[in-house]
Amino acid sequence: MKKIILFLCACATLPFVLSAQTKNGKAIVSIQNTSKIKRTGAVTAISWKSILSKFPGIDTGNFKVLNAASKEVPFQLIYKGEDDPQQLLVQLDVAPNAAVKLSIVPGKAAKAVQKTFGRYVPERKDDFAWENDKVAFRMYGKALEATPKEMAYGVDIWGKRTTRMILNERYKRGEYHVDHGDGNDYYHVGLTLGGGDIAPVVKDKIYYPMNYRNWKILDQGPLRFTFQLSYDNWDVDGKSVKVTKTISLDAGSHLNKVEANYEYAGTEDLPVVVGIIKRAEPGKLLLDEQQGIMGYWEPQHGADGITGVGTIVADPKLKMKVSNEQLLTQTSTKNGTAIVYYNGTAWNKAQEITTAAAWFDYLNNFKQALEQPLKVTVQ
Repeated sequence: MKKIILFLCACATLPFVLSAQTKNGKAIVSIQNTSKIKRTGAVTAISWKSILSKFPGIDTGNFKVLNAASKEVPFQLIYKGEDDPQQLLVQLDVAPNAAVKLSIVPGKAAKAVQKTFGRYVPERKDDFAWENDKVAFRMYGKALEATPKEMAYGVDIWGKRTTRMILNERYKRGEYHVDHGDGNDYYHVGLTLGGGDIAPVVKDKIYYPMNYRNWKILDQGPLRFTFQLSYDNWDVDGKSVKVTKTISLDAGSHLNKVEANYEYAGTEDLPVVVGIIKRAEPGKLLLDEQQGIMGYWEPQHGADGITGVGTIVADPKLKMKVSNEQLLTQTSTKNGTAIVYYNGTAWNKAQEITTAAAWFDYLNNFKQALEQPLKVTVQ
């Protein structure tokens, strides 16, 4: 009888023990910057599996991230379209050749400020638009094809000079070509790659697909917005090709990460170009084949100001050229293997990047950060 009573007592205390272990559990994260560049507002990914290995009892709805001063650090769980978390994102500053330590502990986290957003816009001819606290973009959908005079292919750029999320406001007003104090859309795309889109090329002919057909949001802010656009098959010099583009934009960044996955029959490489539309008036160019950086500081567009556009492609065999219409970076990809590159913008009226030199410096620093990412250790 005593054995039974002791067993029951042990069982009764077990939930309390497990609860105490969960409550007192935590993970320590070290984030190190080995470069000479200060990482300001850097959005950094931490493997969720590595966190679980140190803090197996973590409750995804009841934890917070603290810095060394016990102040909360904004974070976001990344799902990549899956049911379970894949990564934990944090945004923080890390000085050159320095490290920051964070604690992941139980507790109700403060709501993070929304710094990224995007959505399908059926009320505007199937646009898909997205933004962060610095920049805004859109891609064109199927419905636009019904109005040939408005037809466009590539990435559209919206001038933005506020940290607020403004897409919904602009579409609701229906006057996004007018600057109401937060910026406007004066960027012309036309039948080009616009602000850094990608397409196959054969013998200097660019084979554009029609506009996207399907969309899917994988992660919706506050620190990263990620979505997919898929396109119908189209003919590329006698070959049937289709593509899915996965696009991510982090808080504080001027550049998107683009993963373009082409599918076609055969094992041969598919030549592709990443392009930026060129204006008739002179602008300032950066064509750095060695670093894979293509930068363009457009000519002044009247009272609208000046737009800077840039792309980064990591491929030692790439070639760059300037055609009558576009700046082009040519590389190649393989069937079923995503090609990864970056595209983005700056607007001088946002009063952050106001010269060609500053824009080209930003692109070079971004590339250096890609080559020397922050090192993450979970203890």
